[in-house]
Amino acid sequence: MNETALINELKQGDHQAFTRLVEAYQHLVYSTILNIVQHAEEAEDASQEVFVQVYQSIKNFRGDSKLSTWLYRIAVSKALDCERKKKTKKRIAFVRNLVGISIREEETVTDFQHPGIALDNKENASILFKALRQLPETQRIAFTLIKAEGLSYDEVSKVMNISVKAVEALMHRGKENLRKILSNYYSE
Repeated sequence: MNETALINELKQGDHQAFTRLVEAYQHLVYSTILNIVQHAEEAEDASQEVFVQVYQSIKNFRGDSKLSTWLYRIAVSKALDCERKKKTKKRIAFVRNLVGISIREEETVTDFQHPGIALDNKENASILFKALRQLPETQRIAFTLIKAEGLSYDEVSKVMNISVKAVEALMHRGKENLRKILSNYYSE
């Protein structure tokens, strides 16, 4: 697929080009978001929001980066928006519980269920994802993009709009923090 031609077709409002874009990048977008929000339905919703935003703002895409880098940026942004909404819901639920207002079951946040993790690894994966949630946001994003999505440090620097050295520092601090957090679960 010629990226420049695809971008030009998208800018002209070609619906078939948009369909090709979705087909080509839906897995990348979904898996990136899923690894951050850790809930399949939220990842699906946020993925749709990514493509809606792409459709609405493709005319503003200047081509300073690769299309995939731009999509990663939007996906990470939507995933972080989703995380912020979850935190707000948790705070509201806590306050409601304090004042005695009952909470509907569908309002509670469920445990992480990742379709790519084998049943026998669910417990270890759950521990790892809980530990990842404790990392500062930038460390968690860098770690997720590198370890789960397989991006290079250079690609992550472009997605996060920071230097490669900053990505290296985030990864180093993230690994150190994960070691500390996981030491509670595993003896060395």
